Amino acid sequence: MTGKEIKELVCKMTLEEKASMLSGADFWHTQKIERLKIPEIMVSDGPHGLRKQADLADHLGVNESIQAVCFPSGCALASTFNRSLLEEQGRALGEECQAQDVAVLLGPAMNIKRSPLCGRNFEYLSEDPYLSGQLAAAIVHGVQSRQIGCCPKHFAMNNQETHRLNVSAEADERTIREIYLAGFEHVVKEEKPWTMMCSYNRINGTYSAANRWLLQDVLRQEWGFDGFVMSDWAAVDERIEDLLAGLNLEMPGNGGVNDKRVCEAVKDGMIEESVLDKCVEEILQIVFRCHRNRNHAAIFDLEKDHELSRRVAQEAFVLLKNNGALPLSEQEDVVFIGQYAKKPRYQGGGSSHVNSFRVTSAVEAAAGMEHVSFVQGFFDEKDLIDVQLEKEAVEAAKRAKAAVIFAGLPDSFECEGYDRTHMRMPHSQNHLISEVAKAQPNTIVLLHNGSPVEMPWINEVAAVLECYLGGQAVGSAQIDLLFGKVNPSGKLAETFPVKLEDNPSYLNFPGERNRAEYREGIFVGYRYYDTKKQDVLFPFGHGLSYTTFEYKNMTLSKTDIRDTDTITVSVDVTNTGRCAGKETVQLYIAAEGGSVIRPMKELKGFEKTYLKPGETKRVEFVLSKRSFAYWEERLSDWHAESGRYRILIGKSSRDIVLEQSVQFQSDISIPAVYDMNTTLGEIVSNPKLCGFLKVMEELLGSDMPKLFFEEEQGGAAEREAITLEMRNATALDTPLRSIIGFGTGAVSYETLEELVVQLNRWSGGM
Repeated sequence: MTGKEIKELVCKMTLEEKASMLSGADFWHTQKIERLKIPEIMVSDGPHGLRKQADLADHLGVNESIQAVCFPSGCALASTFNRSLLEEQGRALGEECQAQDVAVLLGPAMNIKRSPLCGRNFEYLSEDPYLSGQLAAAIVHGVQSRQIGCCPKHFAMNNQETHRLNVSAEADERTIREIYLAGFEHVVKEEKPWTMMCSYNRINGTYSAANRWLLQDVLRQEWGFDGFVMSDWAAVDERIEDLLAGLNLEMPGNGGVNDKRVCEAVKDGMIEESVLDKCVEEILQIVFRCHRNRNHAAIFDLEKDHELSRRVAQEAFVLLKNNGALPLSEQEDVVFIGQYAKKPRYQGGGSSHVNSFRVTSAVEAAAGMEHVSFVQGFFDEKDLIDVQLEKEAVEAAKRAKAAVIFAGLPDSFECEGYDRTHMRMPHSQNHLISEVAKAQPNTIVLLHNGSPVEMPWINEVAAVLECYLGGQAVGSAQIDLLFGKVNPSGKLAETFPVKLEDNPSYLNFPGERNRAEYREGIFVGYRYYDTKKQDVLFPFGHGLSYTTFEYKNMTLSKTDIRDTDTITVSVDVTNTGRCAGKETVQLYIAAEGGSVIRPMKELKGFEKTYLKPGETKRVEFVLSKRSFAYWEERLSDWHAESGRYRILIGKSSRDIVLEQSVQFQSDISIPAVYDMNTTLGEIVSNPKLCGFLKVMEELLGSDMPKLFFEEEQGGAAEREAITLEMRNATALDTPLRSIIGFGTGAVSYETLEELVVQLNRWSGGM
């Protein structure tokens, strides 16, 4: 149906019918209007697997959904650093939706991991907005290639579960733009998602659903979004305000309560009916697009997608530590210890919970391997040390060549709806790991968790494999990596701090009195740790392999660039080891100097490549102005300052192996605007104003603040008390308004006002 036809259809609708379209018909469906042959569409969770509920519906994963395939959670997906693989997963999810008559998939979830304590971090991708945006875009591209709509969420700043329905995320615009919106911006501009979901929380006091700046000025006007915006479930505070702000669809259905309020608001003149018309048109565009592209031949191939889940998990697991204990030999005795070897924790709780048609544990995947045994080690229902189970584990570890402990966080430790209060694993598991490690030097820990944990035993064990929440094929992927059938290639998409107190948001998470102040600003994750040179347990981008890689021959297509230029960065990567593997080459940008505070480095490119032993491949990155830019509030735009920038090539944010510099020349200057509070130091530091000092001397005469370039004559006591540095510092820090207070009375306010006018003319500020 064309845009013109949709407008004509809306004209035929009654006011009540229009209002009914603005809320769900039930928990998962939009409203249908049989009189006008307007069909309904179904939306469904989730970010890493289809959670279609046919009967009793809920948004917390309590009631049953159809059997489906659970792919690795967002925390694991991001550690693949593999756009093409996530696009393939997106295509599979889109095909599943087509087969199940689901029109819109609610995902990906792409909020920033501000704190490791956020209870929903397992769903989210990264602490880094560039990585989040790139990988989310790949998922969206894959899903929508099957003519199924995506709904990126939660827009925006849903970074905690504590008071999530009404907390106000307080941050300046630069922080919001650079950290919390940049990923969404990339997805919207590059992949044009059909829908967007606004978050529960407030942003600087205004609910996301009622935030005109967010939904209209930024999302539609600036980024060009042309789909419809739906609320998170029950996120609506005031329906009329939300409607005016740009919220199209309230989910779920409200029993007609808000529909009546909308009708009354139109009749009372509080809102123009044309506002309803536009909202309904935007919804119908997607409704009819979904029906026009319905594929009745689509097949939900459970087995095929189970194997895809296994391949994704293989690339998602991160080898954090390895002193040579891995890979294991199938010919030597190995004991598996821990509940998660037999009953893995492979997904998080809440709205993303998938009813998996099959779950493969490591014990099941190792069936038939005669040298592999299993002992329970622990149960995770309660955090209690079971002396007998621990003793059995230690004795089994002594008899084996290696002990593999399957540990992690129980379901009760992290879930949608509440935040963690600490980063610790259960004491019983930590104790078990230490006791086994004392008895067996080849102790290997496999972690099952949705976000970072403290590791008090890290120096006691031989190897650590971070499996995150690896999806329903987790056990098969674990066996593949443990025994070297697949080479680990995952990289951390978040920093693992040594302890919780090291996190930059520690003092302000989750906030107080329903306000969370983002006082760390742009210094989130590695941007903080690396700039502060803070010790970390494992850095952003870290991940080991069973082979080794060498980087060399870094070249730049040019070393001097301007705003409209692009630059190509190339580097050779060679597999110098004995087995094939995949390596993720990471590119960071570091500004040298500049007038604004910036992180030490920021990720601006990554490429994952497969290499056989001895093979070399050339990896290329293309950088534009945006790669060097920060959000400049004075311009309300992205701006790259003139100056030198270092282009860093690394294996992680802490392992930089190559670098070169480039000179950037901006075509845009930011005129300074001066007033009575401008200091002499600000004037002197501006090269444009060198000649203006003479104008000041003429206007101010003897009351001109004096700079001392050499010691004046005077008594020894005076020279000791008032140094050259103190004199100059005092003069340079003097605001123009203080000239009268320190002067002789010869300078009037009118003279200073004239000085400010001329100052702005000289600088180009007026």
